[in-house]
Amino acid sequence: MSIVVTAHDLCCSHGEVEALTDIGFEVAAGDYLGIVGPNGSGKSTLVRALLGLVPCRRGMVTLFGRPLPRFSDWQRIGYLPQNMGPLNQSFPATVHEVVRLGLLAGRGLPRRISRADRQMTDETLALLGIDHLGRRMIGELSGGQQQRVLLARALVNRPDLLVMDEPTAALDPEIRDRFYELVAALNRQQGVTVRLVTYDTGVIGSHASRLLYLDKRLLFCGSFEDFCRSPEMAAFFGEYSQHLICHRH
Repeated sequence: MSIVVTAHDLCCSHGEVEALTDIGFEVAAGDYLGIVGPNGSGKSTLVRALLGLVPCRRGMVTLFGRPLPRFSDWQRIGYLPQNMGPLNQSFPATVHEVVRLGLLAGRGLPRRISRADRQMTDETLALLGIDHLGRRMIGELSGGQQQRVLLARALVNRPDLLVMDEPTAALDPEIRDRFYELVAALNRQQGVTVRLVTYDTGVIGSHASRLLYLDKRLLFCGSFEDFCRSPEMAAFFGEYSQHLICHRH
């Protein structure tokens, strides 16, 4: 099984404040890794560090077997960042135009949209059930529809790795549940490796295959089955918290 992401001895700081200490783990191809932890635990910092978006004091990251400083195949990664929020109603772009931005990663100049690009855009919108919105202005859509459009932008290149940072924070419960089901289907049916940061500890166990629990240090990384059977984790988190995370139906 090929390894998509590795982190070794990763340490990051915000000024003088230690954000991450001695983080090390691997993500294999086809994994659906749920990253959870309390507020301020370093979840978003970890995701951004693994993509080279924030500096680290120490440690090494590899993506698809290449050290992060030498990695250039960014079209293999789809990224949905945190706190995008609803877009301004007057934002001057259609759904088609927003999604096509995801096709430009790794391309030289001039960056032109081809017929194949348009077909890929249409197929991605259809995959997410929003092909009927293609000509709508992005700012006219509901928050849930905008989130699907941004997910389409992350997926349009058919990435091998999809990285999402609390993508459901602004969604109501019904749309949130649909969003999780959609991502799980992409993982199972399309073979997309998923790394998802979430505060939904009571939900993520129904979808992800592996759990990474973070609180500035790595407290656990492994299968949900191992987490749920671990007396050490029950002693650390408390049986109620462990049961909350392990409730998978």
